[in-house]
Amino acid sequence: MTSLTATVSTPAQVPRVPIPANGVDYRGKIVLAPMVRSGELPSRLLALHYGADLVWGPETIDRALIGAVRQVNPRNGTVEFTRYPSNGGRTEKATKASVIYRIDPAREKDRLVFQLGSAEPELAVQAARVVAGDVSGIDLNSGCPKPFSTHCGMGAALLKTPDKLVAILEALVREVGTPFNIGISVKIRILSTAEETEALSLTVHCRTTPMRPRERAIRDQLRMIADICHKAGVACVMNGDVTSRDEGLALMQEYGVDGAMIATAAEANSSCFRSEAAGGLADWDEVAREYMRFCIESENKFNNTKYLLNMLVPGKHKEFRKPENSRTYADTCRCLGFEELIPAAIPLDERLGLAERWSEKWLEQPEEKKHSEEKAKAVQNAMQNNETARAAGGETRVKSTPVPAHTGGPIRTTSKPAPVKTGKPKGPEPEGPADLPVPSEVVQQSQVTA
Repeated sequence: MTSLTATVSTPAQVPRVPIPANGVDYRGKIVLAPMVRSGELPSRLLALHYGADLVWGPETIDRALIGAVRQVNPRNGTVEFTRYPSNGGRTEKATKASVIYRIDPAREKDRLVFQLGSAEPELAVQAARVVAGDVSGIDLNSGCPKPFSTHCGMGAALLKTPDKLVAILEALVREVGTPFNIGISVKIRILSTAEETEALSLTVHCRTTPMRPRERAIRDQLRMIADICHKAGVACVMNGDVTSRDEGLALMQEYGVDGAMIATAAEANSSCFRSEAAGGLADWDEVAREYMRFCIESENKFNNTKYLLNMLVPGKHKEFRKPENSRTYADTCRCLGFEELIPAAIPLDERLGLAERWSEKWLEQPEEKKHSEEKAKAVQNAMQNNETARAAGGETRVKSTPVPAHTGGPIRTTSKPAPVKTGKPKGPEPEGPADLPVPSEVVQQSQVTA
């Protein structure tokens, strides 16, 4: 990452590009890297909560932002950029605007950098102007290797067209950075050889374009890149396999870079931004609870919430399947035991149109539900031990006849003798002897169960 605006210190004689009045210095910072889906507002607030110095939002394509309307959410004070989605070939017109980008102006003030995806100077400027008044910097994505970005000439594809890349950056500095007094930066990847990377004079995700996060970052070129940046007076922030604040600070010292980004480690546990001296990594349930609180406060889309939550809950933990199968905020909070969040989750589900997915009747307040559960458990115990209660609960009553005490021979318990085969035609069977004694215990039992 190279900041075109202007803590690991550099020698006093090294020039520094001045930091704009509304911008931010990248030096000495451990920051949240830009990540699609994992960089939405709740994730950024979670990273800041645990000590991130700056946060990057997810890459947003220029055409998606151009024409968006800025509005303030009256319920939580967030700034939302919305627009009506294209119909995608459908004849009916969309009736509800979609939130393209959401900002918390209070908690992200002076700490948010907006990452832009663009391949044209004119479009880049139009899109950046939409959000420039609400962020501390605009970062051009020239490092994303995924097809959705590169097939349009954006992301890592810009590394193959350095003249176009420079044209976009110059336009952003001239028409957005200067009038809005914010910084302009660019994120790239290393190229195949050190010579090719050096020719760019930019900084850097320490992987080549074909490499993916599972492959170890290459840091051989990092010091060379840092030296180039420092000669130009701009900051150099490294990215790739940084797992914690403490490791990031150590790598900054080792390679002479000015800052470090954390990506995948933050997806698994955002408390990685907290140093060991300040407490180190928190338990997953604490992090997940804070994340759910931020999601509810910011009215985040539930599918996006669930995406990162499935990363925060360890896959081998017994609780992993519970949120995976939940379809609403209320159900998710209940299954994870976040009872204190349910009163706020219920109206959010209703606002987002998720109430019809509820697996339980959420009209009961938590205390009422607890009482209902205790009552149901008591009834269940009673039914297991009380025949009358089982009958009241709808179960079929089973008649039982106790064996009477006796001292003689076998007692016949039915008045009908077994039929005897004879040669006579079949007819009504004769009744048993009228004087057969019936034990009093049987009479009493028949009066109770009849």
